[in-house]
Order: sequence, then structure tokens, then C-alpha cells
Amino acid sequence: MHNIKDLRKDLIKFKKKLSDRNFDLSIDLFKSLDEDNRKLITKKEKLEQEKKSLSRSADKSNFEKSKLISQDIIKVSREQLKAQEKLNNLLYILPNLALDDVPIGKDDKSNILVEQFGTVKKFSFKPKSHTEIGSIKDNIDFTTSVKLSGSRFVTLTNTVALLERALINFMLDLHTLEFNYTEISPPLIVNEEVMFGTGQLPKFEEDQFEIKFDNSDQRKYLIPTAEVVLTNLVRESLINREDLPKRFVASTPCFRKEAGSYGKDTKGMIRQHQFYKVELVSIVEPKNCIIELNRMLNCAKKVLEKLEIPFQVVLLSSGDMGFSAEKTFDIEVWMPSENRYREISSCSSCGSFQARRMGAKYKSQNGKEYVGTLNGSGLAVGRLIIALLENNQNEDGSITIPEALKKYMNNLDKI
Repeated sequence: MHNIKDLRKDLIKFKKKLSDRNFDLSIDLFKSLDEDNRKLITKKEKLEQEKKSLSRSADKSNFEKSKLISQDIIKVSREQLKAQEKLNNLLYILPNLALDDVPIGKDDKSNILVEQFGTVKKFSFKPKSHTEIGSIKDNIDFTTSVKLSGSRFVTLTNTVALLERALINFMLDLHTLEFNYTEISPPLIVNEEVMFGTGQLPKFEEDQFEIKFDNSDQRKYLIPTAEVVLTNLVRESLINREDLPKRFVASTPCFRKEAGSYGKDTKGMIRQHQFYKVELVSIVEPKNCIIELNRMLNCAKKVLEKLEIPFQVVLLSSGDMGFSAEKTFDIEVWMPSENRYREISSCSSCGSFQARRMGAKYKSQNGKEYVGTLNGSGLAVGRLIIALLENNQNEDGSITIPEALKKYMNNLDKI
């Protein structure tokens, strides 16, 4: 969320920067909502001062006057709350501003290739897709999942189920032991304040799975990513500067309606309603956000480097970044069956945008300031399974296990 004082100071700049994020800010609308709210705040404050002044007088005739003013205060307060809500409805959907070194563009066509790793394997046979590989021994079962839950779900069995668990444990060990992230096992159900804090609400409500509870006024949601809970671990808190940075990692199921992806990736495991992901989150001083972003990117890259799977890194354009991000790198892994790279991780710096929504501050040299937050996939497990199966397949239908993963796969050489 943006500081409203910053908006007031330079609306022209904000309009331009928000336009780079594909958001058209109406200056007239903002001014109108802001002025209405400020007028009502001023009116309420004047009435409160008037009432306070009357209370100092011993004149009994002022009692009735004070009573009438109290009624006016209640009326104006209600009007002001409605005006504040209208203003908030605009402020809450304004995306973060892109940093100056982010390429300007409407979509992924303006993304910039940063680097590539590994050599794309040339097969002596036509490589199978992960769905074809999984169907050989029914280790990837979509048919049963449709009976159980509907489309965009999958049931993994036998060695592919073991592979999923092995990849999760491999990544958690890497991020905790080598990169000093603190492992967290968080709740999978959160309230709407937590979803608001990281930017999922109110703008992306249609993508969320809401849970209905009896006799509860509070709305609850299944997490779309562990970023939501890990980042909110510091909500409404004041952190000592010497305790920064804080780095968290968690492996959780993620739940998404994929409301805006109708017709996209309907086959296979690429786009699911439920999937596992290992998530990285950092809480830092804002001045260190970009240093931490590069560190986080390297942590995520290391997974693919150790598994020897080809990938590339791209810097996202202003129009392709997530709502809360100020700068994002995507890692895209090579998928032989599609003959192209597909996203497997997004690593983003959010500056103080989420911290302002969460009320997360630290004790700086200048007093109390909002922290900086970062998040990144380290990595998406389902897509990593796909990449490993497809890149390591052999003509006889077996899959070679990478050396780094063998101890997590009961020392199997192949599956």
C-alpha cells in the first residue's frame, strides 16, 4: 500500500508509474475522494473541540448544546467512515510501483533474458510428456482425481509420490542448512487481514478459496502460497534492527482457483488447484531489498543447478509483475515435451509495500520505519517433478535420478 501523503505530493508521477503497471489512476477521482474525507475529518475535529470547550463551562444551559453537538459528531463520524471506505477502496487496489531499472512493458513480451544455465539435452528418441511418462505405470493419475475432486487435481502414487517427497526434503535441507533459512510449518487457513497484508485481497478475491464456517463473522481462506503466512509472521510488530534480516522457508500445499486461466494448461500438472511449493520469504531493512533479492534468486537457482536441469532467468517487465512487487526475476525451466522454458519460480522484492499493509516496522536509526519484504519460490514442486521426469527420461521409459537427490530416493539410480 502506498503512503497517501506521497500520493498527494506527486499525483502526476504516480499516475505515470501506475500506468507502467497497467493501472489507470483517475487523478480527479482520487482528489475528490480525498477531499471529501479530509473535509469530514476537519468538521468532526471542530465539533469535538466545540464540545470540549463547552464542557469547561459551568453554565448548565450548555448541557443541551453539548448533547446536540454529540449527535452531530456521531452523524459526521458515520459520514466520514463511509468516505474513508470509498477512499480505501481505491488505495487498496493500487499496485506497487516498479523500480527504475525494471523494463517498461504491458506484458511478458517486454521481459529481458538475464542468463541461461545448462545444456538442453538432445534426445535420440521423441521425448515423452510427463503425462505420458506417468501413465506408463499409473504413477500420475488424473482420472481418479477427477472422480475425487474434479479437474485440475492429480493423484501421485508409488515412485512419483516418493519423488515429490524427496524433492521437498531436498529443497528444505538446501535452504535451511546451506542458506540459513528458518523452517516454518505454518497454518494453511488464514483470515482476511492476513490475505490483505500481502495483497491477495481485495483485488484478487476471485482467485481465492474461501472457507465457510458456521457462526463466524470472520472470513477465512486456504492459502494460495506460503508467502501469505510467512510474510505475515511479522505483521503488527516492531522488530529490533539487529534481528534483521529474518529468513523463512516452508513447504506447503497451495490452493488457487485459477479464475483467470480458463482454457490455459488444462492438461497435466502445470496449472493445478492444489500443489506443493517450497517458499522463501525475507524480512529486511528496505535499503537491503535488492541485495536480498539477488541472494534469494541464487538460492532458488541452486536447486536446479544441483539437479542439473537447464533453466533461464528473466527480469520481468512492469506490466508482467505481481501486484505487490517492485522488481521480479522469474526462473524458467526447460520442458522437453513443449520445447520451451516454463516458469518454476518468481523472486520478488516488494519494498515496504506489504509492510505498510501489515503494520510491520523495525527500530531504525531514525525511529520506527516499515520493513522491506521479499518472497520467492524455491521451488514449485509440481513443475519441478515435470522438469525432472522429462529432462531425465530414457528411451526404455525409466527416469535417471540426479546424484544430489539419490539419498532422498532410497539411493535409487532410476525409477
